[in-house]
Amino acid sequence: MDTPQTPICSAKGCRADARWVLVWNNPKLHTPDRRKTWLACEEHREHLSQFLGVRGFLKEVVAFADWTSEEG
Repeated sequence: MDTPQTPICSAKGCRADARWVLVWNNPKLHTPDRRKTWLACEEHREHLSQFLGVRGFLKEVVAFADWTSEEG
């Protein structure tokens, strides 16, 4: 029986459970309606959000428990 894997943080080298979904879009590469996602643990949420935010890529941050794949 397969067990679902626990999603992990997207920060380099981090193996912590994801608690947040960072929804982003690079307007130079993606159409306006395209959404990409990174996952973040509590520790890396702010850092990853700032990384995307200063580039103008961050669209929203959603609690992982509230996220549905249809949103992205």
